[in-house]
Amino acid sequence: MKKLVAYITSGYPEKSFSIDLALALSESGVDTLELGVPFSDPVADGPLIEEANHKALELGFKFSHLLEISKSVAPKVDTLWMGYFNSFYQQNLDKLIPYAKELGINGLIIPDLPHEEALAYKSLFNSNNVANISFVAPTDGEERIKEIVCESQKFIYMVAYTGITGSGVSEDLQPFLSSIKKYTTTPVYVGFGVNQKTAKDKIKGADGVIVGSAFIEVLLNNEKSYKQKIDECSALAKILKSEINS
Repeated sequence: MKKLVAYITSGYPEKSFSIDLALALSESGVDTLELGVPFSDPVADGPLIEEANHKALELGFKFSHLLEISKSVAPKVDTLWMGYFNSFYQQNLDKLIPYAKELGINGLIIPDLPHEEALAYKSLFNSNNVANISFVAPTDGEERIKEIVCESQKFIYMVAYTGITGSGVSEDLQPFLSSIKKYTTTPVYVGFGVNQKTAKDKIKGADGVIVGSAFIEVLLNNEKSYKQKIDECSALAKILKSEINS
C-alpha cells in the first residue's frame, strides 16, 4: 500500500481547526501528517503555502500553538513537524527534540538544514528516536545521494524537481528514483507538485507521495465554512489515496 503524507499549516486559520482537520485527514486515508510551522520566509514553499504561513503569523501563531496542536493530534496520527531551522533552533533543540518525542512526534522535516549541517544533530535525533527526514534533489550527484540516503530514517523526501512546492512541473523521475534506491531500502516519498491530477504519475516507482499545496488551496478559500473545508480536504485525501494505489 502506497503512503499518503499531507501537509497543513499549523494554526491556520486557528488551533482547533488544525486539530479537527488533522484527525479528519487521518480518517480519510492520510498515513502521515506534516504539521507545518508558520515562518516568515518559507523559501522552499510555493505561493499558496507561503500565503498560509503569513496569514497564520498575522493571526498570532506562536510556537506554543504547535505544541498544543501536537498534544491532541500526535497520539492518534503519525505526525511530523515541518519547518525552517530557525523556528526549531530558537526553542533550544536539546530540550525540544526530547519534548517532541514525549508529545509523540516521530520526525522533523527541515528543508533549509543541509545534510552536512544536520550531522551535528544526528546523535540528538537518534537518542530520542526522532527522525530527521533526508532530502534528495535532482541536482544531487551520485556520491552525494549515496551519502545522504545511507543512514536515512522513516522515509526519504525526494524533491520531484528543482524549484518550489506546488508548481506542478512534470519530469521523468525514474532515473532519479533508481539512483536513490540503489543505495537504500528506506521508503522514498515524492514531494513537490503532487495533486490529484499528478499523483498517479508521480507515485510510479516510489513508496509514497507528499501533498501540501493542494490541501492549502482549500484552506485559503474564504468563501467556504470550516466544515466545508474539512469535508473537501477529506474528499481530496480519499481521491489521492485511491489514485496512488490504483
